[in-house]
Amino acid sequence: MTAVVAGGAFVWLGMVLAISFLEAPLKFRAPGVTVVIGLGIGRIVFRALNTAEVVLAVLVVVAAATGTGVSGPVPVAVAAAVVVLVVQLVAVRPALNRRSDRVLAGEEGPRSRVHLVYVALEVVKVVALVVLGVAAVAAV
Repeated sequence: MTAVVAGGAFVWLGMVLAISFLEAPLKFRAPGVTVVIGLGIGRIVFRALNTAEVVLAVLVVVAAATGTGVSGPVPVAVAAAVVVLVVQLVAVRPALNRRSDRVLAGEEGPRSRVHLVYVALEVVKVVALVVLGVAAVAAV
């Protein structure tokens, strides 16, 4: 089961790195992509990413909970990644959605710093997933 934990952690890590740290910032640099279009695309992409993350989190948790030899940093890293994901989904994403709803409705206002909280949590999640994947591979 540690191989499943490692595989799940590294797939999850790759998705977060590709979407949060590559696709998200780059889409606003593409010609013709306005803030409204970028937000619309971002909402769809992050909804899909978060759905995939939940599936991978369940896979990793189940594999870690049922696997033998899963110890050391693995349970801590699993917990850290899952807690960060839950905080993002329950606390941060709703605030981001409210802000993007206002922008998509044509309102202008001060820039929100909530996305910086999301990015900071993504960094913590990336660290947790790297630790998790490496520890799980070492336990195989």
